[in-house]
Amino acid sequence: MKIEIVTTQNENLNETGFGTLKACRSVFDSIERIGHDVKLNICKSERDLQDIVKRNPDLVILAVKYIALQNGNNIWLSEFFSQYGINFTGSSRDVLRFDSNKVNAKLYLANKGIKTAKYFTAIPGQYRCANELPIKFPLFLKPIDAANGNGIDDFSFTTNFSEFETKVLSLYNRFSTPILVEEYLDGREFTVSIINTPNNELIISPIEIVPPESKNGLRILGQKVKNDNSEELKLIEEGEMKNEVIKLAVNSFLTLGVRDFGRIDIRANKAGDCFFIEANLVPGMTCGSSYFPKSCEIERALPYDKVIQIMLANGLCRAEQKTPPNNLINKDIVVSRQLN
Repeated sequence: MKIEIVTTQNENLNETGFGTLKACRSVFDSIERIGHDVKLNICKSERDLQDIVKRNPDLVILAVKYIALQNGNNIWLSEFFSQYGINFTGSSRDVLRFDSNKVNAKLYLANKGIKTAKYFTAIPGQYRCANELPIKFPLFLKPIDAANGNGIDDFSFTTNFSEFETKVLSLYNRFSTPILVEEYLDGREFTVSIINTPNNELIISPIEIVPPESKNGLRILGQKVKNDNSEELKLIEEGEMKNEVIKLAVNSFLTLGVRDFGRIDIRANKAGDCFFIEANLVPGMTCGSSYFPKSCEIERALPYDKVIQIMLANGLCRAEQKTPPNNLINKDIVVSRQLN
């Protein structure tokens, strides 16, 4: 099969998709080891994308959601390749909006009866005092459209109006968008990698994330923690909590209409109630550290190359227009999507 990976110079993007060029090369090397003809493209313009269309690969792997042009516009890759009938990995533009805007996902899922953390949005000066805030302190503040912990630090946790105003202003000056303000959930943190197979079954890999404790006693999964890889990734013990995490993740994945693969982030309160936090539909793929491949390794003992192979199975099946060989995906790692 002819496969092409599409990425861009993404150092300045809030959302970096698979990650750095090093991560994309890890994916490239893995696909090459699997035995496919693969090419890595660092695209800067529509002309670069048109060159890919002319080559008409069997599958295009979208390592980022969009390419930012110098004129300030974005080319959404799923939309672009759909127009030319080119087969690509991941979800459609309509579904990716749930990844790019956390509020869109929260609102959509809440309206479908799925538990999400209480939230509102804010810009500097919008609220004059604590009594005007829709949710009581403590609160947690973060950018509405950033990924990889961008903009999140210990100051994201606020307990009074002065701290709230300072963080809102700081984030707004950096990201120039309204700030997402959530109720602070003081329980455990989880992420769940989900891969949809050609047989329309799901491979589900939940893990717990434990950030290091900071000087003020908080455990904040922010940009510095992620960059330093200082958080602990743990297997979740079998039991009620794991079942609830899986159920919430799968229901969120299916309700959002995710195709191929995605990662769902979940947080609990001290009582153990779980809430949807966000969806990552072009998840990081850095070998040895990114949550998507690590969760598959921790929960299912899947090596990196096997994760890549399973992630591509749906897309390659679309290219072949037939069911893949039975040995493409091991039966013992597949979990049925029929969850109540």
